[in-house]
Amino acid sequence: MTDWRDMPPLSALRAFSAVAENGSVVAAAARLGVTHAAISQQIRALEKALDLPLVSRSGRKIALTDDGRQLAHGLGLGFAEILRSVSALTEAQRERPLQVTTTAMFASTWLVPRLGSFRLAHPGVDLVLDPSPALRPLEPGGFDAAIRHGTGDWPGFEQRKLMDAPLVVVASPALLNGPLEGGPDALTGLPWLSELEQNEASLFLSRQGIAKALSGGVIHLPGNLVLDAARGGHGLAVVTEVLVAADIASGNLQVVLRDQIDRGYYLVTRPGVQRPPLRAFCRWLKAEAARVPGLNVAALGV
Repeated sequence: MTDWRDMPPLSALRAFSAVAENGSVVAAAARLGVTHAAISQQIRALEKALDLPLVSRSGRKIALTDDGRQLAHGLGLGFAEILRSVSALTEAQRERPLQVTTTAMFASTWLVPRLGSFRLAHPGVDLVLDPSPALRPLEPGGFDAAIRHGTGDWPGFEQRKLMDAPLVVVASPALLNGPLEGGPDALTGLPWLSELEQNEASLFLSRQGIAKALSGGVIHLPGNLVLDAARGGHGLAVVTEVLVAADIASGNLQVVLRDQIDRGYYLVTRPGVQRPPLRAFCRWLKAEAARVPGLNVAALGV
């Protein structure tokens, strides 16, 4: 195990290595972007820490002592290995695909139809899209960003509201077959559609104060198929209004119930510096979301 307390300051070692490599204090200062006085001070500090003379000075000329040459050789090997490791990591980061997770319904209905413009603007960015209802962890080397639906309550992450997206219950007019009799309680007797691994219907109805169990049956589907099934009259579905706005306007779907909680779609990322592909995706996504009618642009922070 390395005893870091015995290690001279890294800045001093770097300054000395630069002098040894470039042959002069002035050249080393230029390479490191500091003054030559700062380089001289670092070398004196290193000699004091090691209690060894590392350079011999004669006027403006400087030469390495035997101890200096030995240290320069070791530092050259060490810094070269560090540089190789750093380069390998940064190259891997550049080549790693951008990984984004969101729900299948949002991906198929809103995101994927717009990806052509992202590809045209950023042809060199490889993108992996994970359509899953699960909240995937955003970790270094893993998922870079998530597009999540909710109230913006994800502590420890940066989040930007992309668009308002209240929840609604929708159904085909053919399924309802006229005005709903019996009020909201009557909905529990109709068939429902639910995304796999989710129980949106029961949760939504309980928030509306409806405690009756669903008796009309529930069909569990991948999120991208829920809307197709709803349009086909196979059941009621809890969806975000922004994804079915066109269906509501055309009469393909009818709003049966509306949630009053302020919800939206959010872009969620880890705090800190973003790698270039992620920055490009975030800029593009916010620009696309700004085109959604009724969007609260102030929430974007742009």
